[in-house]
Amino acid sequence: MELDVPWTDHYGRTHKTMVGRPVSMHAMRGISAHANGFQTCRAVHLLQILLGTIDAPGGFRYKAPYPRPIPPAIKPTGKSGQVFPNEPLPGPPLGFVTSPDDLLIDEKGTPQRIDKAYSWDAPLAAHGMMHMVITNAAKKDPYGIDVLFMYMANMSWNSAMNVPDTIKYLTMKDETTGDYVIPKIIYSDAYASEMVHYADLILPDTTYLERWDCISLLDRPISEADGPADSIRQPVVAPDRDVRPFQTVLLDLGARLGLPGMTTAEGKPRYPGGYEDYIVNHERAPGIGPLAGYRGVDGTLSGKGAPNPDQLKRYIKNGCHFFHELAPEQKYFKHVNKIYLDFATGFGLIEAPNAIIHQLYCEPLQKFKLAAEGHGAVQPPETHRKRLIEAFDPIPNWYPPFEGKMIDETKFPMHAVTQRPMAMYHAWGSQNQWLRQILGRNWLYIAHQRAASLGIKDGDWVTLTSHHGQIRAQAKLMNGVNPDTVWTWNAIGKRSGTWGLENNAPESKQGFLLNHLISELLPEREGGYRFSNSDPVTGQAAWYDLRVRLEKAADVNGLSAPQFPDLKPVRAAQ
Repeated sequence: MELDVPWTDHYGRTHKTMVGRPVSMHAMRGISAHANGFQTCRAVHLLQILLGTIDAPGGFRYKAPYPRPIPPAIKPTGKSGQVFPNEPLPGPPLGFVTSPDDLLIDEKGTPQRIDKAYSWDAPLAAHGMMHMVITNAAKKDPYGIDVLFMYMANMSWNSAMNVPDTIKYLTMKDETTGDYVIPKIIYSDAYASEMVHYADLILPDTTYLERWDCISLLDRPISEADGPADSIRQPVVAPDRDVRPFQTVLLDLGARLGLPGMTTAEGKPRYPGGYEDYIVNHERAPGIGPLAGYRGVDGTLSGKGAPNPDQLKRYIKNGCHFFHELAPEQKYFKHVNKIYLDFATGFGLIEAPNAIIHQLYCEPLQKFKLAAEGHGAVQPPETHRKRLIEAFDPIPNWYPPFEGKMIDETKFPMHAVTQRPMAMYHAWGSQNQWLRQILGRNWLYIAHQRAASLGIKDGDWVTLTSHHGQIRAQAKLMNGVNPDTVWTWNAIGKRSGTWGLENNAPESKQGFLLNHLISELLPEREGGYRFSNSDPVTGQAAWYDLRVRLEKAADVNGLSAPQFPDLKPVRAAQ
């Protein structure tokens, strides 16, 4: 296909038309949430590159702030000699590793982060490895911690692998002292979720209807392929209880602790108006803040400009969003489009108008592979060499998921996957009355063909068994699923006594989680080391590597299993 739109490439050459190819592919968690997810995604993207479908008419299109330079220049902070008590980190905790020299390890190769991100376990873990924090803290591997501080991460329930052991870790005590192994837990949530019950200090949050929020180009905006966009949420109801927005609480805590980014030179709070103040006045770099629209003292600038005290009013007047439509000659081939690259630099999306070249061969991966083969000053432990050589191929390769290689697949012949319904993922308040009528419990969805071969009828209770555990759930038969796969909605199942629900609510008595079947650690390997159940390159949790055995349940009592003791209501601090 061809668009009659001229454009100029990064060499300054003018093309009379934009030639495209109507082939588009999408890769997200269904591909990435495997132990081989990173390389599988790379293979998909390599195919897109070879077909010429990247940001071309009819193909996959970038959305601002992408494309970005490869690799990004930010490095993670946290090496030995960078972290000191009562002092802020000298740089960001997250970043982009490009060689073994960037790893956050000590001279012995020991991970410096509690989750083991940016170590030999997961060198390119750009999002961290939150699913490993509680396990590692309880086992004091690589060290113990004093305080665990989390925000709206329901890590004792639906956001945790291996829920039964996670609950055990949260209440585990030192056999010698009798103290909790994780001494203090601080947690913030808008709801009485399962994790709230394990916290020593709870910071009650507002709901999204009661606070300001910013869907920023600095994070995950609402951009379209035709141009950068961002948005806000504004409070529409006043809180009827003693709560504050968690972002405002963080800014308050930061000011009380004297953190330099949250205090003025005189030691006063930098954002006394809370998160609303921060959204308008914070600058990541000169002229670049959380919101791209209506910048400058008079609100006439976009992308880069001084803070505008009336910025939020302008957003509200425009329907709470901002959108800048690109010119026709800027909309495609953005990675090598001179006019777009010049625009993106002036807008603040990139630092310089240099072409962003797609890499078929990834040199950073080769550096790790060479280290595993014995080259270079920074060397991995012997336990990690084979895995690094296999996973860090500079050309996209495919290898079987680790869990499948380490168990007998004849005993666990099926796959099981879970996904969140939109009502849970993007609405938070899923426990309102009308949503509960639609989706008050979940089912295990099974292909008719598979169910018939096992003597399972619609509505029967079944057991699902992995190498790690077993659950009981109620079956729902359907056509639109692979016969070798079962699936369910995540986070519908609740623990009895939580979320303000009655103890006999269907969410807890018939609802269930697949999480109980998934171990956060792989089976023990040679030398006794247990790797996390994650992609060895990125640390992405391998949620979708789960292998199971499906059977009709012999013991039927109308309840899903496992069932846990009811949790008692949370008491307010006196």
